[in-house]
This record gives sequence, C-alpha cells and structure tokens, in this order.
Amino acid sequence: MVDNTTGDPTVKQYRTSQHMFLPLHHDLTVARIEAKIACLLQIPFEYGDGLQILNYLPGQEYKPHHDYFYPDKPSGQKALQISGQRVLTMLMYLNTVEQGGETTFPELGITLQPKRGHALLFGNLHPDGSPDPETLHASLPVISGEKWVATKWIHELSYLHSLGLLNAE
Repeated sequence: MVDNTTGDPTVKQYRTSQHMFLPLHHDLTVARIEAKIACLLQIPFEYGDGLQILNYLPGQEYKPHHDYFYPDKPSGQKALQISGQRVLTMLMYLNTVEQGGETTFPELGITLQPKRGHALLFGNLHPDGSPDPETLHASLPVISGEKWVATKWIHELSYLHSLGLLNAE
C-alpha cells in the first residue's frame, strides 16, 4: 500500500489479504494473459500495470476504496507523473469462493459473487477524466474457503512514456 500523505510504502489495516505483483511479461503465461487483455480492450499492454495476484482467507477483506489516484495527494501526484491516472480496473476471479468474498459497489448498490473464469471491468473516471467517486468498491470478507483474484489496472499513459521512450501528445 502507499501512504496518501507521504507517497511512501506502508501497511494498512483496511486490506487484510496477501498479494504480490507480477511484472509485465513475467513469464509466458502472464504474457499471454496480458496479450488477451490488450486485445480485448484494444489498449497496448504497456498501458497496464503488471498483474496483481490477491489471496483472501476466511475473515480477510479489502474495505471500501477507489482505484484511481488522488491528484491532490503526494502519492497520487507521483503516480500521475509516471503513468497517468488509472482509467480502468479489471478483476479476474481465479476461483469460486465457497461463501463470502463478494465485490461490492456501495454507491451503486451492486454486489457480485466471485466465480472462477468470470471477470469484472469498470472505469474509474468520469468522461471528462475526473475521478468518479461512485466507483468506490470493496471485497467483502471471505466466510469460508479462499478467494483468489488477479487485478489489472490500465493507465492513461504508457509506461514507455515514463521511461522517455514515447512522446506525450
């Protein structure tokens, strides 16, 4: 997690799952998944973060949060310079949870059951590019079993841009 005030890494209690990031093109399997996502969305793979793999055990959750960067916070300002705003979020459910672990959007009154092979894609911004507070979402606590999910965030700028390999136009 990132501290919204300082932009430094920190541990937060609103997310109790275990997670790890897989770098872009980590291996052949990850590269194939990234290629399929890029083809589906018609957005080059380098506009996305590496996959984040999350595992929730019984009782673990991710409290309500937004996936967009807060432009008025130091952490958001740092991230926006590197890759721009997170435009889209894709959640890919890797297993069917026995009980609990739903993804909920409290502002929209929507709750979805995690089922193996299903994916959820949602935008994080209004059409004018401003953050959409209605995208507030959470992973409810797992009651029994485990929850495995892969998250992919798509940004407005390519990571090649942040390396100086592409011009921003």
